[in-house]
Amino acid sequence: MSTTLTQETPSTEMLAIAGGKPCVVEKPESYLFGAQEIGKEEEEAVIAALRTKNLFRFFKDPKDSITAKFAAQFGEMTQVAHTLPVNSGTSALIAAMVGLGVSAGDEVIVPAYTFIATASAVLALRAFPVVAEIDNSLTLDPIDVEKTITPRTRAIVAVHMRGVSCRMDEIMAVAKKHNIKVLEDCAQSNGGSYKGRPLGSIGDAGAFSMQHFKIITAGEGGAVTTNDRKTFERAACYHDCAYAFWKSQDWLIEPFVGENYRMSEMNGALVMAQLQKRGRILARTRQIKKRMWAELADLKGVKFQDIPDREGDCGLSLVLFMENGERAKKFAEALRAEGMSAGSMFDQGIPDRHIYYHWDYIMKKRTPDLNGYPWNDPARPCQVEYSKDMCPQSLGHLNRAVSMPITQVMTDAHVESCIRAVRKVAAVL
Repeated sequence: MSTTLTQETPSTEMLAIAGGKPCVVEKPESYLFGAQEIGKEEEEAVIAALRTKNLFRFFKDPKDSITAKFAAQFGEMTQVAHTLPVNSGTSALIAAMVGLGVSAGDEVIVPAYTFIATASAVLALRAFPVVAEIDNSLTLDPIDVEKTITPRTRAIVAVHMRGVSCRMDEIMAVAKKHNIKVLEDCAQSNGGSYKGRPLGSIGDAGAFSMQHFKIITAGEGGAVTTNDRKTFERAACYHDCAYAFWKSQDWLIEPFVGENYRMSEMNGALVMAQLQKRGRILARTRQIKKRMWAELADLKGVKFQDIPDREGDCGLSLVLFMENGERAKKFAEALRAEGMSAGSMFDQGIPDRHIYYHWDYIMKKRTPDLNGYPWNDPARPCQVEYSKDMCPQSLGHLNRAVSMPITQVMTDAHVESCIRAVRKVAAVL
């Protein structure tokens, strides 16, 4: 392996970072997904909703509600019996956990690599997030999950990060063994699958986000999915403090106090139009990633992220592992000089809130409650301790990882130039 950036051999080109010519051409304007697809379909759908002059999804026949139609189609595509549209992915997590019975003082296992919203949703219910290690899939390590279970553990949140599914067979086996619920966090994997089953249909419930940066967007929005009616009723009751008054039905539960996490008809119209484009978006990102896998398979000194199910992967990014963090940072820097969007995944100087290390208010047990709840609840005080070095395995994987985003608008020429850039950098570094 070359020790300098300036060394050039007949079999290699000079890196752009050392003065050579950059490889990458035709860069996309954005690396967003659904937001880049907004067009006349979304405009017409939102205008049609506005023209009804009724943006409230209830007080009307479900066949007249675009949000209800979205719930029906989304549920069919996810292969679940019940779908609850909500106003954000965080709302979906909170409502789903209520559906599963998560209560004050409970412990909920979350991965060390997920957006901070996953952990903050647990705290919103005055429960405590327990941070478990990830493995080389960059999703929950089922072995460490089992080690973190205590008599207080109520649920496991299996986060399918960047479109990559968790090891669901192993996680479900651990949950069944210990009689614990599983919530799939599908915020970054809308449309993904695991061994032929749609993500969000495997655990006891699923939570989706349709926020601006997600695969399809409602601007802000989300959904809860489940095959269990009682779980759905609890989630639905909590997502709307008056749900029991809007919906006349034979209840399995006694309705209780809730919040206001409803999705409006305007957001429903936008995401319904976006849902029709999801298949095309993912077909293209998957095609690109498969090409990159194939054409970079022989690279020396790097390893691909382990994908539990390659066919079900959404194809949103390509991750390579280097032998150490120093090379990862140099590799990412060299790729950026070549014109690629790339970065090493863990840098202590960059506060990425997708890594537990940078969850400041959780690490320091801060709360908006002036009485210090839930951390010092005398009835069920917190028994979980947090420190920045508590998940060394996770930090080790992230420290060695270089991530390159993939989006559906990348041209074949751009993809080809990215492959050339990775090969060029790997040959020198």
